[in-house]
Amino acid sequence: MTIKEFYKKHSLKEGVLIEFTYGDTKISGTIIPTNDETLMVKLSSGYNAGFDTTQVKGLKVLGEAKSVGKPKSFEIKKNPNLPTIAILHTGGTIASRVNYSTGGVYASFDVNDLVTMFPELTTIANIESVFVANMMSEDMQLSDYQKISIAVAEQIKKGVKGIIIGQGTDMLDYSASVLSFELENCPLPVLIVGAQRSSDRGSSDAAMNLICAANFITKTNFKGVATCMHYSTNDTTCAIINGTRVMKMHPSRRDAFKPINDTPIALVDYRTKEIKWLKDKVQYEHAKGTFKLLNKLETKIGLLKIHPWITEKELLFYKNEKYKGLVIEATGLGHTPIRENDSFVKMIKTLIDSGCIVAITSQSLNGRTNVYVYTNLRKVEATGAIYCEDMTSKTALMKLSWLLGNYTPKEAREMLTKNLRGEISEFSRTDTYEE
Repeated sequence: MTIKEFYKKHSLKEGVLIEFTYGDTKISGTIIPTNDETLMVKLSSGYNAGFDTTQVKGLKVLGEAKSVGKPKSFEIKKNPNLPTIAILHTGGTIASRVNYSTGGVYASFDVNDLVTMFPELTTIANIESVFVANMMSEDMQLSDYQKISIAVAEQIKKGVKGIIIGQGTDMLDYSASVLSFELENCPLPVLIVGAQRSSDRGSSDAAMNLICAANFITKTNFKGVATCMHYSTNDTTCAIINGTRVMKMHPSRRDAFKPINDTPIALVDYRTKEIKWLKDKVQYEHAKGTFKLLNKLETKIGLLKIHPWITEKELLFYKNEKYKGLVIEATGLGHTPIRENDSFVKMIKTLIDSGCIVAITSQSLNGRTNVYVYTNLRKVEATGAIYCEDMTSKTALMKLSWLLGNYTPKEAREMLTKNLRGEISEFSRTDTYEE
C-alpha cells in the first residue's frame, strides 16, 4: 500500500493529529510530509519518526494541528543609543520557525521575523538582517566560504559593531577555521552561531546562543573570528572559542562545540550577561593591522585518514589527480605506515616530489605531533612532509587550501607551521576549563 493509498483509506492528510498503536506502544503526533512510503509523524517530543504503515493499528484522527504560521510583521525603529549588529544568514535552524500544520520549518531571514522570534535582541543592538544563502551546512563548498567572506567585508565597510553568522552546525567548525584565515586582521567580532536543537523544541539553544553572541559583541572590543555556542547542557553559559581551535564533538548535545588543545577565550553568562575572560583580554581587543580580505581558496586539497589496511594506491591517487596539497591524519605522534622496504614512505616522497605539499596531523585530538620520538617518524619527515604541531586536521585542511589560494607553494610550505590565527600553540595544554 502506497502512502497516498494509506492516507485515502484513513481519510488522512498532512497536518492532522493522529493516534495509533505500533507494536506495544501508543503513538500520537502530527502527520508531516514524506518523500517515501513511510508514515512520518512529528511526536510531542519534537522529534520526527517514521512508521511502517503495515504495522500501524487502531488509528484515530484527533483533529487538525495548530499552525504557527508566519509571524506578524511590525515596524522596528532603530535606537540611536545602541550599536548595530549584522546577522548574516547562510541556513541552518538558527533563524527557522516551525509550522505545526506540517511539522516542518521555514527560514525567516527578514529582520522583523528575526526580532519576533528573539525580541531581546532589540534591547541589545540594532539588528541588520542579511541573506547570504540558504543551504544545509554539509552542502557548503569553498565558493560558499568566499561568498560569506565577501558579505562580511561589506558589513565591515559599513561600520557595524560586529557580525553574527548563522549556519548549520555540522560544518560550523570548518567555516570558523577558513573564515579566520580569509579575514586577515579582522577589525571587529565575527561570531559564528548555530543551533543544535530545532526551534520547535523546548530545549532549543537557538535563542541563547544568539543573544549571548550579541551581548559579547556589544560589551567587548574583541577582534577576530570565533564561535558562540552552549558551553554546558544547562541554559547558563555560552563559550567564545577561537575559530581555528573549535570542533564539533557530539552530533546532538547542546554543548557539542569544544576547544581542542585550548580553552575558551571567554564565557558569557546568559542570566547576568557578565563576560568572563579566560584569556588575555588585551590580546583579543588590540588592533593587529590593516584589514585584508584574502579569500582565494584552492580546491585540489585532500584529507586522508591513516587506517590499518591503507595502501600506497591511496596516496597514488593524489599524485595522479595532481593534487596540490594533502593533509594526512596520522596516528599517535604523527605515524604513517612504513611497510616493507619503506614502500609507503617512498610513496609519500614521490607525492611530494610531484609538487604536492603533504601536511601531517594526528588522529588524537589532544596533544601534538613530534617527529623526534621514533625512527619511523623521522623517516616520514625526511620525505619533506610537514608536521603540523597541535593543529587540528580540519584547520590544517582549511589553512592549506587558503595558503595555496593566496601564496606561492614555497610561501605556503613556510607558513603552514607558523601560528597565524591561534591555530598552533607553543606547547600543548594538559588542562581544560570547566564551569
